[in-house]
Amino acid sequence: MSTVVLTGIGVAAPSGVGTEQFWKSTLNGENHIGPITRFDASGYRTTLAGEVRDFDPEQYVDRRQLVQTDRWTWLSLTAAGEAIDDAGLDLAGCDPYQLSVVLASTSGGNEFGQRELQRLWTGPGRSVGAYQSIAWFYAASTGQTSIRYGMKGPSSVLAGDTAGGLDTLGHARRTVRRRGGVVLAGGTEAPIGPYALACQSATGLLSAATDPARAYRPFDRAASGWVPGEGGAVVAVEDLDEARTRGVEVYAEIAGYAATFDAAAPNRPSADGRQLRRAIEIALRDAGVSPAEVDVVFADAAGVPELDRSEATALRAVFGGRGHTPLVTAPKSLIGRLYSGGSALDVATAALAIRDGWVPVVGNLDEPAEGCDLPFVAGESQSADVRVALVVARGHGGFNSALVLRRVDGVRA
Repeated sequence: MSTVVLTGIGVAAPSGVGTEQFWKSTLNGENHIGPITRFDASGYRTTLAGEVRDFDPEQYVDRRQLVQTDRWTWLSLTAAGEAIDDAGLDLAGCDPYQLSVVLASTSGGNEFGQRELQRLWTGPGRSVGAYQSIAWFYAASTGQTSIRYGMKGPSSVLAGDTAGGLDTLGHARRTVRRRGGVVLAGGTEAPIGPYALACQSATGLLSAATDPARAYRPFDRAASGWVPGEGGAVVAVEDLDEARTRGVEVYAEIAGYAATFDAAAPNRPSADGRQLRRAIEIALRDAGVSPAEVDVVFADAAGVPELDRSEATALRAVFGGRGHTPLVTAPKSLIGRLYSGGSALDVATAALAIRDGWVPVVGNLDEPAEGCDLPFVAGESQSADVRVALVVARGHGGFNSALVLRRVDGVRA
C-alpha cells in the first residue's frame, strides 16, 4: 500500500496561533492555563482553562463567515489555512474533487448555539437566527472548511471525544490510499462557555484547583483531574510519491493506526487498560514497528488518578521488560485538555519532534504517582533522535486510539 505522509501543519492553540509560535512555547514549557475570561465562571467548580488569547478572527476569517459560524469553526479555518500554506498547495491548480476534509468534534458550536437558544427563551421575538441550524452541529467546521477552500472530495466529521483527532488521521490515510489527493485532517474545539462547562463538569473528571500550576497534573501524586482548553490542529495528508512530485518535503509518515472500545465499562476503563494496550499493539503491527523501535510516546494523560494508572499499566505492558522503554511526554497539561483538538495537536507536536529532535516536557509533573513509574520527560525539553513516535488518545465513553508516526527520507529540516 502507498506511503501516506504529513506535508503541512496548522495550529491554533493557547500556546500560539501558528505552528512555530506554538512549538517555541511548547519547548520552553510555558504554562498557558489561567482563569476563564470568556464568561463569569465563578459559580462553577472549575474556573481555569486554556484559552486562545489575543486571537483576532478577522485576521483569518471572512467577515461573512464570522457571522455564520462559531468560534470553534474560526479556529478550524485558521489552522486549515496554515496547513494548506505549509503544504505548498496551489488550490487553484488542484482538482477540487481530489481535496477532502475530515475533522473531529466533541462539543460542536456550543457558544453560538447557547447564544441563539437564549434568544429563543428570553428574546421578545422568541426566535433564533438563520444560521443556528448550520453553526452548532458537529459537521459545521468540516463543511465551512470545504466551502472556504473549494474542497469537493469526500468529507466527514468524526465524534470520539479526545480519540477523535487520531481517528481523522486514520480515516485520512484510508482516503488517500483509496483515491489519492490531499486530505485536511485533525480538529479544533471551543468548549469554554456556560453550557459547555456544565456538560464537562457532569463527568466529575475536571479539576477544581485554582492555581494554574497545580490544576492539570497528569501522572502526578497531586493529580485531581483536567481543565478544558480550546483550539487544536489541522494537518495536510497525502501520498508520499505525489508529495515528492510536487517537490514538497514531509514531516512524517502515518505508519500505523488502530482504535478499540471499552465496551464493558465505557466511563471507567479497566484498571489494566487492556483495550488501550490492544489499540497500541494493533497500531504497532499495522506500522510494522516493534515496541523497541518507538522513541517517544505522547500519552493521553487525563490527569485523573484512576485513568493515569490504567494508561501507565497499558504502556508498561507494551514496552516493559523489552530492554527499551521510550520517553513519555504530555505537553497538553500546559494548555488544558482540548478534546478532539488535543489529540490532533499531539500529532502535530510529534511530527515537530521528529523534525527537530526535541521532545517537550510533561507539564506540571513533580512527583509521579504510585503505579505511574514511566520514563517521563520532566523539568525541561529533552534532545532525542526521534524516528518513531506513538500518539495515544482516549475519549470519554470508552474510545481508545493509537497512531504511529515514522520519519521518512526528505523530512523537513
